[in-house]
Amino acid sequence: MTQDFYCDEVLSGKTEINKVMETENVLAYYHTRPFYPVHIVAIPKKHISSLLTVEESDNEVLLELLDVIKKVAAMVTEENGACKVITNLGNYQDSKHLHWHIVSGSPLR
Repeated sequence: MTQDFYCDEVLSGKTEINKVMETENVLAYYHTRPFYPVHIVAIPKKHISSLLTVEESDNEVLLELLDVIKKVAAMVTEENGACKVITNLGNYQDSKHLHWHIVSGSPLR
């Protein structure tokens, strides 16, 4: 796996995705290898390594990202009764690009 799957594969168009929502600065799409029955990933189009590296200059993008996460989470909750919104940090973060998982159901693996 590349260090930044989202820039290298998703945003470059190398990996085909099923979009859920897209804005000027944010993309939400169904996970390419889901761990849950409903598994959506939301990413900023700008490279930000992690929640821990967000800078003040990223505030507008972060607000837009949170707005998309909120809308997708509301959609998933309405359709499935509940959802989780998860981000990973440190060694849990395989791809070094800020991303959030919006998931519903029991893990598949």
